[in-house]
Formats: sequence, structure tokens, C-alpha cells
Amino acid sequence: YQVYVRSFADSNGDGKGDLQGIIDHLPHLQQLGVDAIWLCPCFPSPQKDHGYDVADYFDIEPTYGDIATFDRMVAAAGERDIRVMLDLVPNHCSSQHAWFQAAVKAGRGSREREHFWFRDGKGEHGELPPNNWTAIFGGPAWTRVTEPDGSPGQWYLHVFTPWQPDWNWENEEVQQHFDDVLRFWFDRGIGGFRACALGPQTHHRVDAWAGQGLGPVQRLCKARTELGLAPGHTGRATLACGPGRIKARHIAAAGRGVEQHLLQAIGFQACRDVCFGKRIGK
Repeated sequence: YQVYVRSFADSNGDGKGDLQGIIDHLPHLQQLGVDAIWLCPCFPSPQKDHGYDVADYFDIEPTYGDIATFDRMVAAAGERDIRVMLDLVPNHCSSQHAWFQAAVKAGRGSREREHFWFRDGKGEHGELPPNNWTAIFGGPAWTRVTEPDGSPGQWYLHVFTPWQPDWNWENEEVQQHFDDVLRFWFDRGIGGFRACALGPQTHHRVDAWAGQGLGPVQRLCKARTELGLAPGHTGRATLACGPGRIKARHIAAAGRGVEQHLLQAIGFQACRDVCFGKRIGK
């Protein structure tokens, strides 16, 4: 059962939904036969894209509550045999994320900028974007930053909006960062993740299986075999595995198998979502 926290249930009368509101309505969800709830992003966010611009993957949006309330919600849901899934956004973060802010301040050639896709522009003074890519929500897919010395600087990639810079999944520190994110929330007792916007971030990755002649179906089968993934179905394409088995780099790898042609081949309706976690449902 998908829950958009902001509009689901308001427990304190401030006009915005919150985690306590979910706790209060768990009996109703149980009566409906719900055995898992999927929370839309509930991490701290400037809310320029309804929470899909994540500023901190290790906390709860203050409008919704705090970590202690989240823990109580997971425990209360578990008492009713309802598991909790979180919406994970691996393609991009908020431009307010600490790592992106550090990248802008660090300047050209820095380790911090390697976490994202910074490139020099074209033209005599770098005044043109690196290429002609357009963003999914319209406009160019590149935005220019001002360097620490105040001069016009490099451009960063954002396939959605300028306030959602793309992570560089070829960077090992980014992979480790998301390993830590997955571990943090699994340790809090969640049942799994729904990984959003996988398609875009795999388009500019180096294919780990390049040169092996593997199509998307074969790639997913290879991923399942190597990672011990078991197929499940929650109404969307689902890959299920225990919290001790999944790593962030698997999200990027499996994402290549979630395009329309793959889902049509295995009988699912086309989408770009993958769920990771323990098997959900019966």
C-alpha cells in the first residue's frame, strides 16, 4: 500500500501528514489486508520535487517526525504483520545535500566533485554546456556553477532538475555511501526499498558487463544468480533479498534490467522501479 506521508494522515493539526498519523491508522490498513506499506521519500528535503530531492539519507523530514517516531512506526507495523518499505532515490540528491555543497566549494579537479558529474563547458570560455542533453522535466540537463573564486565554472549534470544533481555511480565512495544508507535503514527493521529513477542513472554508467554479449534479460538473470536474488512481485517489478546480501552497486547493475523490453519479456507492465529487501507478500 503506497503512502505519501504528507497527505496521508495529520496527527497534530498542522495540515501536513506525519509518521504518527500512519501509526494511528495502522488498524485501518490491517483491516484492508495490507501486509506492506511503501513510504514515498520521507527523508529531509527542500521539497522542490515532493521529497525526491533528498538532502540527507540518514534522517527523517522534520515535518513528518523524527527517527524515534519512525522506529515506533516500524515496530507498531510489525506487531500487525505489516512491513515497511522506503523509497530510495539513487540517481540524484538535492542540491542542498552536504556532499554537493562541498563539491561546489571544492573547485575543479577535487575529490568532492568526483561524487557527481562535473564537466568543463564548450565554447571559448566554457560558456556552453558539455553536450546538448535535455532534462526529463524540460530544459538543459546541465547547470553551470560559480567557482570559489567567483568566476563562471564547470557544469554539473542533472537529468531531472537543476536542484537534483546526479550521483556518479562510477565513484566508489558514492557506492559505499549508499551501502551505508541501506545498512542504516535495514538495521532499523525495515522490510526493503523501492529504488526510484533507476533508468536515468544507468544511462551514463560504465556497463560492468560490457563486452560479454549480454542483453538486459540475461543481465538480470546473471544478477539474480550472482547475488542470490529471488524474484517476487508487489504489483511492480520486484527483486527480493535479505538485508545482509544487497549492496548499493547492485541497484545500478539491476537497474539495467528494468527497462520496458525486459519487463515485457517477463510479463510485467513497463516501469523503471525495482524493490530490494526481504520477500514482501505471501
